Amino acid sequence: MASPCVSLSSLGLTARGGANPDITGVAVDSRAVKEGFLFAAMPGSRVHGAEFIQYALRMGAVAVLTDAEGAEIAADLMADAGTAVVITDAPREALSRAAALWSGAQPQTMVAVTGTNGKTSVSTFVRQIWIEMDLPAVNLGTTGVEGAWAAPLAHTTPEPITLHRTLAEAAQNGITHAAMEASSHGLDQRRLDGVTLRAAGFTNFTQDHLDYHETFEAYFDAKAGLFSRVLPEDGTAVINIDDPKGVDMAAIAKARGCAVITVGRDGGDLHLTAQRFDATGQDLRFEWRGKTFQKRLNLIGGFQGDNVLLAAGLVIACGGDPADVFDTIPHLTTVRGRMQLAATRDNSAAVFVDYAHTPDAVATALAAMRPHVMGRLIAIVGAGGDRDAGKRPLMGEAAAQNADLVIVADDNPRSEDPASIRAAVLQGAPEATEVGDRAEAILRGVDMLGPGDALLIAGKGHETGQVIGDDILPFDDVEQASVAVAALDGRLA
Repeated sequence: MASPCVSLSSLGLTARGGANPDITGVAVDSRAVKEGFLFAAMPGSRVHGAEFIQYALRMGAVAVLTDAEGAEIAADLMADAGTAVVITDAPREALSRAAALWSGAQPQTMVAVTGTNGKTSVSTFVRQIWIEMDLPAVNLGTTGVEGAWAAPLAHTTPEPITLHRTLAEAAQNGITHAAMEASSHGLDQRRLDGVTLRAAGFTNFTQDHLDYHETFEAYFDAKAGLFSRVLPEDGTAVINIDDPKGVDMAAIAKARGCAVITVGRDGGDLHLTAQRFDATGQDLRFEWRGKTFQKRLNLIGGFQGDNVLLAAGLVIACGGDPADVFDTIPHLTTVRGRMQLAATRDNSAAVFVDYAHTPDAVATALAAMRPHVMGRLIAIVGAGGDRDAGKRPLMGEAAAQNADLVIVADDNPRSEDPASIRAAVLQGAPEATEVGDRAEAILRGVDMLGPGDALLIAGKGHETGQVIGDDILPFDDVEQASVAVAALDGRLA
C-alpha cells in the first residue's frame, strides 16, 4: 500500500491555486472521511456529491475533487475553509487514477471481460486456467473475489477506492494474476480507468440495463469504453466475433492500436469447429491458428464452449502457451450459479440453476441444455423489480419458445408489486403456470420431473437472498432445489 501520507500532486491531482496538502486517505462517502482526507464529490443521478462537502470538511477533509458544478455548489464553503480544490471535467476518471496511485499495487497481470452475458463465467474460467498452470490467481466480480485469495464485493465492478484497495490487498497476498468483470455501469462511471490491463475480452451484446443507459447506443458505448479507453495500446483484445457487435468491438480495438485475437464458431484465430454433447458434458474440437485440438469439457451447455475458448484466448493473450492452456480445459469446473447442477432426482432427472436474467441469456441457456436432455425441458423464470421493465415480456417469451413447460415466479421484486412483474412476464408466456412464491415454484417444478427431464431455475444464480421491499430474505435456489428433491424423493430424515 501507499504510505499513510502523500502529497495531493503525487495522486496525479493539481489543485486550484497550486495548493498541495498532504493526504492521509481518499473517500467518496463523507461519513468515511477522516482528518487529512481527499473527498471526491462526484455528480450523481439524484444528488451531486458536492452537497456533502460540508460534512466532509467537518470530518477533516483537506482537499476536494469535483467538477465545475460541484465547485459552484460549495464554492463559499470551501473558500472559507481554505480547502484545496481540484476541478476537472472528468472527475470519475481522475478519482480512479488517484485511487490506483493511493493503493500503490495491483496484480502484475490483469484482464477484464465485458458483455451482457458470460462475464462471470469467462473471468472465472480465466482464473481456473491460471491456477491449473500453477499461477496464483483470482477473479473479481458478481460472486466477489474468488480463487487463491478471497474477499466479498458489494458490486460487480466496485467503486474505484474499494476496487484498488482490493487489488492492492490481493497483490500483498501474493496474487500475481487477476481477471475481473467490467460492467457497463462500472465502465460508464470510469471505475476501471486506473487498472493496468494486459488484455480485455468481449462476450456478447443483448438487451439489459436500459433503465440506466436508456438506449442501446449508450449501452454499447459504455461497454466499448473498455477497448477505446481502458485497454492500453499495447494490450490485446479478445473478441467473440460471432456476435454482430463483436466486429465493431474488434474495429474499435484495432483503431486504438491494440492486438486482436478473434474467437468464434464461424472463424477466428480460435475457432470452435464441433461439439458433441452427452448427459454430463461435451467434447470440443477447435483450431488455434490452423492447428486442431480436441478436449473434454465436463460442463453442460453449448455456450460454455464459447466461454471457455474466450477465457483461453485471454490467457494466451497474457503469454500463456496455447497447448498448456488447452490442456487445462478438462479440469475446469462449474461456475457457482452458472448452469450449476443443483440436484438430481432418483429417476435421474436433473435440476440446474443459472443466473440467466436477460431474454437472450434465458434463450441461450435453454437452447444449450436441449442437446443434453432426452425428455422435457422445464423452466422457472421471473424478472427483477426496479430494473429494465421492457425485458419482462421478452423473458417470458424466451422461456416459452425454448422450454416445454414454463413456471413464472418471483425473482427479486424489490419495491415493485410482485404480481405486476409476473403479469408482465406472462405477457410473453401466456400458457405458463404462475406461482408467485419462489420456493413453491421450485417444489412444483421439481415435482413435474420425469425420467430424462430437466429443470432450469433461471434468474438468481449464485444469490443467497431475495430482495422484497427493503428486506433481503435468505433464499438460495441451489439449496431450495436440493430440499425439494430430498422431500419429494423421501430423503429427508
